[in-house]
Amino acid sequence: MTLTRAGAAPDTDRDAKSDTRHAGVRIAILTDETGWHTGRLKKAFRARGAEARCVDLADCRIDTTWQPHGLVVPGFGHTLPDAVFVRGIAGGTFEQVTLRLGILHALRESGVPVYNDARAIERSVDKSMTSFLLHRAGVPTPATWAVESVAFAQRVLMREAAAGRQVVLKPLFGSQGHGLKRLGARRGGLAPMPSLAPYRQVAYLQRYVAGGRPGFDWRVLVIGGRAVAAMRRVGGKDWIHNFAQGALCEPAELDAPLAQTAVQAAAALGLDYAGVDLIPNPDDAARPLVLEVNGVAAWRGLQSVTPLDLAAALADDLLERRLAAQRRLLTQVDESTDTPAVATLPARHA
Repeated sequence: MTLTRAGAAPDTDRDAKSDTRHAGVRIAILTDETGWHTGRLKKAFRARGAEARCVDLADCRIDTTWQPHGLVVPGFGHTLPDAVFVRGIAGGTFEQVTLRLGILHALRESGVPVYNDARAIERSVDKSMTSFLLHRAGVPTPATWAVESVAFAQRVLMREAAAGRQVVLKPLFGSQGHGLKRLGARRGGLAPMPSLAPYRQVAYLQRYVAGGRPGFDWRVLVIGGRAVAAMRRVGGKDWIHNFAQGALCEPAELDAPLAQTAVQAAAALGLDYAGVDLIPNPDDAARPLVLEVNGVAAWRGLQSVTPLDLAAALADDLLERRLAAQRRLLTQVDESTDTPAVATLPARHA
């Protein structure tokens, strides 16, 4: 794997066992399930002197009787964590998901660095907003339509089929390649638009781009504004190349076009870390197309083909960039107001 200057990886080769610069720092890993990813993260934070514990957002609450800030994070008592790493948010009703995202917003408002924060996650989870923001930022991405009208969606399908193209129908919220359907002309005719009931009455359509033979796409992990590792996902379930759908992971050269496009995509959504899915652009080899951007990215498949310790790179970026920046900001506020530091720092440690 080659790393360009634009995609240089953080230095994670130092002797982390002797690193005590972050001693006493407490991290909440927000997740609805524990396993390989959370185990790697806890180990990485522990090696850097920080304590990390897993917390389910469903167990957190807003409680205005809870002094001093009205926000309860289990395991932290009446204090707040120094930083939060968002590893997973469980699905649920609209109200449940709204509350969980509201807690992330509340943590940010309380001065806690949230990695990735609720605003960025909301943009990446909603594929229509992802497409809009990528387009607005000039990031190459396939033509996309998001509508509630079945009639309009059918017209899009007819126009694309008449031009010899196909479209992919995707759930607006979804991941790991579930629920994708490729639509277009079949046996000389045009199949009708399928029912949108399984898609919650929303048609998110993206122009289909073939991934070559054998079919593949790229997954690039962006951390702190730098592309740090890439892989090719080959094969899988027909034309769907997700690792969860059986695709094989191969190391990929992280060349300048791939790295720069992935970094631009993550920046367009305001993500601290992101898994960016790209595919070759048939019209311009120097501008790969961004298919999706994952704001709660898994990296187990990618870790299997790169020597870089990705959990360590994530921990370093959270501690040395996001948390350090927050502390510098609080120090500047303190100096500008001539108030004691304890008055500007959120109550974290009893």
